[in-house]
Amino acid sequence: MEPTGPGTWGHATRPRSRAWRRWLAPIDLDVAIRLPTYEAFGDRYPWAIHPSFGGSVVTSSEAWQEARWRLARYRAALRIVRRWRSLRAGENPYLELVAILGAPADAAPGREVDALIEATGRQGRWAITPGVGQVLGLRERRREMAALFSWAIPSGPALEMLGRYGPLVDGGAGTGYWAALLAAAGADVVAFDLAPPSGAVANPYHPGRRTAWHGVQPLSTIDAVRRNPDRTLLMVWPPHGDDESGYRAVRAYRGHVLLLVGEGADGATGSVRLHRELELNWRPIATVAIPRWPGLSDRLVVFGRAAERRPLATRDRCPGCGRFVPTGSLDRCARCVVRHPPALAISVDGSRVEYSVEQVEAMPVGLRLALEASVNRIP
Repeated sequence: MEPTGPGTWGHATRPRSRAWRRWLAPIDLDVAIRLPTYEAFGDRYPWAIHPSFGGSVVTSSEAWQEARWRLARYRAALRIVRRWRSLRAGENPYLELVAILGAPADAAPGREVDALIEATGRQGRWAITPGVGQVLGLRERRREMAALFSWAIPSGPALEMLGRYGPLVDGGAGTGYWAALLAAAGADVVAFDLAPPSGAVANPYHPGRRTAWHGVQPLSTIDAVRRNPDRTLLMVWPPHGDDESGYRAVRAYRGHVLLLVGEGADGATGSVRLHRELELNWRPIATVAIPRWPGLSDRLVVFGRAAERRPLATRDRCPGCGRFVPTGSLDRCARCVVRHPPALAISVDGSRVEYSVEQVEAMPVGLRLALEASVNRIP
């Protein structure tokens, strides 16, 4: 089925007609910001304002006006920040841009950052409605700013806490944004990353060709801690499922304090091995809340090394046959896959997602065709 107008549906043609793209096209911010009226917005993106299309979020006229106001200010500020090449003490353009998107609309000029932090701490979320967030495209805004700055949003209290444990070595520093803020505040910090910005190797977590905010040397976190044994290790958002930049780096580290910015064991940062290592051999000393994107739970945690090391004795088993599999693996073992192949399998973040015959048959035709044609399909 496909929408043919507000509140009306009809049988879809094959291939899907232009009407489907006309009525359900995702919001393009470059297009949306140029639409002069709410009516024009609704005509271009009817699913965003008509509940009859089945969407869970409806953007009202007031929400559309507020989103346009926030987006215009955000884009103007972002154009200026993209030309910056260094940071001075007290500057934090990332947090200021986030405040434009998420602070209460009635925040006093110059107090938007404080208002955002207060609202986040009090309500646990940004001070905007879902309708406003839908127009702003917060997932895309997060990717946009993560590429330019960092995957975590620094705050004054977090930077102050980090400064107490200097000198620091920032492993997997990305653009060097946290290191730049720390250095501007007077901290002694060196930064390393396997793929620094504008280097010879592309960095998938920070695409684009811009100069790093702080000097970032091309080196793995493991080698960085070995070459700087007198510095406290800082890791900001270690990649999920990457033992090299998380677990093995911590195992190579010999210091007694570890600084980690990220989510817990059920979140999107750090591998299973890293979180098991932290649970067994490190103890939280302090936790500092940081501003965060909607839906995330990242924060700064200061860990202290346990007096006695315990080995990672937990083993993971194949959900199909019970055989041992590599720690943290979510997949069936190779033997089970060969003996009982799935109807369809997709690679997601390095893990195999399998679909049975019954699941494939129950899929909407469009979803099945998209998965079958996906570049991430496993033959």
